[in-house]
Amino acid sequence: MTPLLHTETYGVSELTPYINWLYLLHAWQLPPRLAGAVQVHDCPACHARWIGSLPTADHAAGREALRLIADAREMLAWLDSRYHVYGRFGLFAAQGDGDDIVCYTAPQEEVRLPLLRQQTVRHVGDPYLCLADFVSPQRPVADDVRRLPVANVVGVFVTAVEDAMEQAFVGDDYRHMLVRTLAERLAEAAAERLHEAVRRTHWGYAPDEHLDAKSLFAETYQGRRPAVGYPSLPDQSLIFLMDRLIDFGHIGVHLTENGMMQPAAAVAGLMLGHPAVRHFAVGRISEEALADYARRRGVPADRLRPFLRANLT
Repeated sequence: MTPLLHTETYGVSELTPYINWLYLLHAWQLPPRLAGAVQVHDCPACHARWIGSLPTADHAAGREALRLIADAREMLAWLDSRYHVYGRFGLFAAQGDGDDIVCYTAPQEEVRLPLLRQQTVRHVGDPYLCLADFVSPQRPVADDVRRLPVANVVGVFVTAVEDAMEQAFVGDDYRHMLVRTLAERLAEAAAERLHEAVRRTHWGYAPDEHLDAKSLFAETYQGRRPAVGYPSLPDQSLIFLMDRLIDFGHIGVHLTENGMMQPAAAVAGLMLGHPAVRHFAVGRISEEALADYARRRGVPADRLRPFLRANLT
């Protein structure tokens, strides 16, 4: 049960088609209804026509959105000749054990990922979900992870930009903020592209998948990619176990004592392929649940409390 480990290096231009521009607009406090600015041809006539199609109250923000998109594209072209973005993942034979996922790093070695389960649900009759529910409780038996049932495999990933990218244009407030915002988008774009390659080729459970960017962003594919900090994976300290599994240092990512990644434009999390997996929020948990979680993590509850402050009742 040897894991499959792989590292990718991307040029900025390779990732541009995977950028979700909606989040760029959000970072600049522009409303999502102006996302159409991304599709507008870069000429004065097309700009004027698009602005004219907006409600009068949106004209000023629409012009700002067009300027932001133009500046961002110019910045991406500048970054492309200077920096790279990196991704790394590991595919592990795995099994669910209660609220834990057991990842096998060798035939007789394992790393246990304790997870949290919902204690409240939105509708009567809904299940109380935990990400471990989407991993088979049966012990995997094949040596090649790609020959295992999809529910017996778990992916761990990390993506990040070059650290120097985040330092560009220090002293120029606008361009420095723009490059840092784009760095975040590029780390997310790398995660999108890496996950696509995992599904289609490396893990290979969806070899015939061919989705455009809109479909990727809508997550119409099989499986999910919950990142650390997502509502279903709220404990930031789990990142230390993920680092142990795939060694973030291979792509230049280092962790602070509080579990923050450096460079900051980085994303890490899990890849699950089960057809039924979906996003959900763990939500509020009790002190009893925290104590049980701490026991399974093997650390004092007070050490975990700061990471789960928003979830504690």
